[in-house]
Amino acid sequence: MRLIRFNKPFGVLSQFTDLRSGAVRQTLSDHIDLPGVYPAGRLDRDSEGLLLLTNDGRLQARIADPRFKLAKTYLVQVEGLPTDESLQHIRAGLLLADGSTRPAEAERIDPPMLWPRDPPIRQRKTVADCWLRLTITEGRNRQVRRMTAAIGHPTLRLVRWRIGPWTLDGLAPGAWDNAAVDPPAR
Repeated sequence: MRLIRFNKPFGVLSQFTDLRSGAVRQTLSDHIDLPGVYPAGRLDRDSEGLLLLTNDGRLQARIADPRFKLAKTYLVQVEGLPTDESLQHIRAGLLLADGSTRPAEAERIDPPMLWPRDPPIRQRKTVADCWLRLTITEGRNRQVRRMTAAIGHPTLRLVRWRIGPWTLDGLAPGAWDNAAVDPPAR
């Protein structure tokens, strides 16, 4: 059984081939040359961070299937300065177009020490921004972005930092390594 940690850069698709004709977009095959491994879940093209890949279907399901409630932590740069009251809506669960979200952890944090994003985030002199740490136990399409938008603070940058016990610690953008299938508890 093999498990790979990959730090997916901005603009890379979470698949090995690009099915859109005529497109020249980066895929996992531009970074990972290993036969037989497949993503356990996905990250949108405009999101960055931890993506796990495995050659084991049962492990892939355990990581990606929302019924296992594996926590995923995101570092999220948002437009504006959310109040504790607005973050409480995320903590309690929000009503989105596809139904209510599960309660999530949400807190403001100091700007994290991350690599520069290419292209850089658009900075506006008249609009403040801040960083949040959000932890969810489901994985709907663009869920974190829709949650921050629902409280009036659109996402500017989204970095998945943790999936269950696996983190991005020590992994540069575009790099991958072998991960322990059952890492020690922290």
